Amino acid sequence: MKLVFAGTPEFAAVSLEALLAARHEVTLVLTQPDRPSGRGLKAQPPAVKRLALARGLALLQPASPKDPAAVDAIAATRPAAMVVAAYGRILPPSLLTLPARGCINVHASLLPRWRGAAPIQRALLAGDATTGITIMQMDEGLDTGPILLQEAIPILPDDTAGTLHDKLAALGAKLLIEALATHPVPRAQDAMAATQAPRIAKAEAEINWRKPAAEIERQVRAFDPVPGAQTRMGGVPLKVWRGRIERGASAAPGTVCAAGPDGIVVACGVDALRITELQRAGGKRLACGAFLSGFKLAPGACLGPDHG
Repeated sequence: MKLVFAGTPEFAAVSLEALLAARHEVTLVLTQPDRPSGRGLKAQPPAVKRLALARGLALLQPASPKDPAAVDAIAATRPAAMVVAAYGRILPPSLLTLPARGCINVHASLLPRWRGAAPIQRALLAGDATTGITIMQMDEGLDTGPILLQEAIPILPDDTAGTLHDKLAALGAKLLIEALATHPVPRAQDAMAATQAPRIAKAEAEINWRKPAAEIERQVRAFDPVPGAQTRMGGVPLKVWRGRIERGASAAPGTVCAAGPDGIVVACGVDALRITELQRAGGKRLACGAFLSGFKLAPGACLGPDHG
């Protein structure tokens, strides 16, 4: 099938690779412009661009898909459908109706739950037991179009945003190929059941030790690998990468109850969190024992912005 593909990060690159493996004719790829990244803030190409260049595909990086030149370029290829996966831009109405089969989106949630930019993190933060992939026919709303295919997977107790991303990227690619081959009948979403998944704000990464340990443990997993759940000790920024709930805590929230090779136990609003992997600014992610060999943290110390 002759297709135009729009996507940006690794999640989208997995779907593009699947389309090529299935011998679909990808006539044009749209992705976002290169962005500064890393310590040197050098412009870095997104994953989809790297794949497109490696496979010799025609590529556009418009600042907006509303750019008339981009719309004209897409129209010139006469695609049967346009596939969108984590593109990060809203398509204009002129594009939604341009291909014969319209625009098909790969979304990392079980719509109508978690419409928006951060469905994986929001599912983890909420403590959802399951998530999944929705292949949908796009309309002018934000993830509001009719559903073509869905498949659920469980969220495991040790899943992070990183592990779920990889599982869902693979599942999304599989369902996309199936949807293109089988022409499923669209079914409308239940708007009354919709929840929103807005982008993660920087402030959400800060750990509030007054919250229950169960919420903080989910926060740690939801923000791994980006941006990392954050706290402070004596003004020193720390990132918490792994922890588990410890039942019962009598100290004030944020107080270190124990610190040793098997973990740093921090009192929370309910229960405590045993931190087993963390990182200081400019350092590496370290298991607790290795971290404490170079960073003094004794029982009675307090974590959090109130103690920085």
